[in-house]
Amino acid sequence: MIHISETASDKIKELLESEGTPDLFLRLGVKAGGCSGFSYGMGFDDQQQSDDKSFEVNGLKVVVDADSSKYLYGVEIDYKESGMGGGFTINNPNAVASCGCGSSFKVKDEEGVVEKCDDKVEA
Repeated sequence: MIHISETASDKIKELLESEGTPDLFLRLGVKAGGCSGFSYGMGFDDQQQSDDKSFEVNGLKVVVDADSSKYLYGVEIDYKESGMGGGFTINNPNAVASCGCGSSFKVKDEEGVVEKCDDKVEA
């Protein structure tokens, strides 16, 4: 099960509405790569595959590919506003380590594909 806060759900619904395509849904995934071995993917899609897992969270249709579901079980997604804008945060109970950039993670017993990480923030 994936948990999406009400704040994040509202922001996702707002973004979906601005797309102007009624059949879009939220697709979450994981791929090998990133600073820690795996990286998150989050975006809109309108094509569902036969082995995708589909469910509803706070009125949102959420789809996860079969390979990613084991990495995303129990994930909590939130949206935080800050002085310089806002962004989604992911809290993954399956992660044993994550990169400073927050977009990649490592799980126990799987290496993934570690790529060079540049955590520097340019002002």
